[in-house]
Amino acid sequence: MEGQSPRAVIIACCDSRADPATIFDADPGDIFVVRNVANLVPPFEPDGGLDGVSAAIEFAVNQLRVREIVVMGHEKCGGISAVLTGRFENAPAGEGGFIDRWMSQIGKSAQAIAKANGSGPEAHRLLEEAAIRQSMANLRTFPFVTGREQDKSLVVLGCHFSIRNGELSVLEEAQGKFRPI
Repeated sequence: MEGQSPRAVIIACCDSRADPATIFDADPGDIFVVRNVANLVPPFEPDGGLDGVSAAIEFAVNQLRVREIVVMGHEKCGGISAVLTGRFENAPAGEGGFIDRWMSQIGKSAQAIAKANGSGPEAHRLLEEAAIRQSMANLRTFPFVTGREQDKSLVVLGCHFSIRNGELSVLEEAQGKFRPI
């Protein structure tokens, strides 16, 4: 087989318990996977620094012509826990500082959720879902994503995986809620 032609790009957390190929029962070549701490997508910044996530999205959308972008979060995410509890706040690089800087993308949401809900399981779930929504919003700052979405050749989806019970939920954007599939 020459080259690749995956149907979707999955932006997932690098947590070893949430492997997209296993969750989606994918064969090699079915999906293009981008993994990082807490499945975050930064906003479109054409003059920003080195950004592997943006480069991978650009490649998947423009070169591979994927038809779907799926942002897949999961329960018990360590990155979510770190930002919700402030575990690496103001840490130097190499001692949690890279994580703190990366997770700052959802820092305002984390502060609001922690203030209203503390840092227990409910707060974790709310922030996991907020991170998915934020990544989807950030995807829509990429002109090549919105262009393809507008011409209906690309769909942006959000989903959440429960490690505990193996259940996948999809975000119904119109209702703003995740529902099991």
